[in-house]
Amino acid sequence: MRVLAINGSPRAAGNTRHALDLVGAELGAAGIDTEVVQVGHLHLRGCTACGRCAQNRDERCALPDDGLNALVAQMKAADGLVLGSPVYFAGIAGTMKCFLDRAFYVAGANGGLFRHKVGAALVALRRSGAVTTFDQLNHYLHIAEMLVPSSNYWNGVHGAKPGESAGDAEGVQVMRLLGRNLAWLLRMRAAAAGAGVAPPAAEPKVRTNFIR
Repeated sequence: MRVLAINGSPRAAGNTRHALDLVGAELGAAGIDTEVVQVGHLHLRGCTACGRCAQNRDERCALPDDGLNALVAQMKAADGLVLGSPVYFAGIAGTMKCFLDRAFYVAGANGGLFRHKVGAALVALRRSGAVTTFDQLNHYLHIAEMLVPSSNYWNGVHGAKPGESAGDAEGVQVMRLLGRNLAWLLRMRAAAAGAGVAPPAAEPKVRTNFIR
């Protein structure tokens, strides 16, 4: 099994990466491979809602990209995903949000590419905004019908300078437990498939506009 961890920070070795590595260490101890890819430094524009990914059905965003479509293919191939973002102004870092809007739009428009994968979210921050950012990240996982593990607190680590989050003992524990629960859910998913337990059938999306 393989997990793809998305680092939404512009810093390759900052506190977001530290949190992802804590989760990855627990996955590795369970025999699950983890690859961390960084998107926070890419030059990505936001989704324009052009709808061409749904029209073309080619599992690609039609906008010019800086490696986005290759990453969508990697996400599709993985068994699990971990979304990590620093907290800027009590929300997801801008480039990370652009990436997620487009990647998950493509996934949903092409038959649910991430459906029933195991997915988790985590944040790194200096002081405030953890819950709002964590909530925003989880919106992507839930709309994609992913299986979401938990920890013993909301998934955030605190630190300003790179490496300071290692001193957040509670946050470190939260990440370790998240990694263990993520590994356990991945193994349960694999065991269910091996036992012939079929996942629920997908349904066509029902869309209701409140103003017609």
